[in-house]
Amino acid sequence: MPRQAPQIREAVPSDAESLLGLWSVTVRSNDTSPRSISDAENALATLVAEPDSRMLVAEVEGEIVAAVQLTRGPISPLVLESALHTSFLLVDPQHRRRGYGHALMEAAVSWAEEKDVAQITAISDPARDTNRFLARLGLAPMAHVRHTTTAALRKKLSSDRGRSAHGGNRHLVQVLAQRRSMRRREGTE
Repeated sequence: MPRQAPQIREAVPSDAESLLGLWSVTVRSNDTSPRSISDAENALATLVAEPDSRMLVAEVEGEIVAAVQLTRGPISPLVLESALHTSFLLVDPQHRRRGYGHALMEAAVSWAEEKDVAQITAISDPARDTNRFLARLGLAPMAHVRHTTTAALRKKLSSDRGRSAHGGNRHLVQVLAQRRSMRRREGTE
C-alpha cells in the first residue's frame, strides 16, 4: 500500500470514540484506559483547554491512525528548565512503518520550538519496536515508568511493612553479627 501523507491536527472531544478504538488495538493493558466515551470526551476537552498540553492525531482519509500526547513541564523536580514530554505514542498496527509516528514526532518538535523548549522526553510502552523507533530518533533512556493502581500499591506496601517488621530485623542482626565476626578474625590474625 502506498504511503499517504497524514493530516496532523489537535484532537477534539468528538475524536474520543476513534481514539478509544486506537487505544484498544495498541495498548496491552486496559488498566489506564478511559472507562467510557464520555470520560474520553471530558479528558480531551480538558486537554484542549490546557495551554501546556495537547493530543495530536494523524489522520488518513478521515481515519485516525496514530496519536501522541504532548505536555510541557519541568524536565525534573529540581530544575526549572521546561521540557516537552511526549507520551502515549500510538500507531495502529495496520498502519505502522508508513511514517505516521515520525510525522507526529515532527509536529511535537515544531510545537516545542514554538514554545522555546529545548528538551524533549518520551514515555513509551515497553514494546521493542516503539523503543527502537525512539532510539533511532536519538532519544536516550532517562527513566523507567511503571504503573499500578493505588489500591494494589497500598496492599503491597502494607504487606511489605508487616514482613519487614517481623523478618527485616532478623536479617539486619545476622549481617551485623557476620561483620563483627569478620572484624574479630581480622584482628586476631
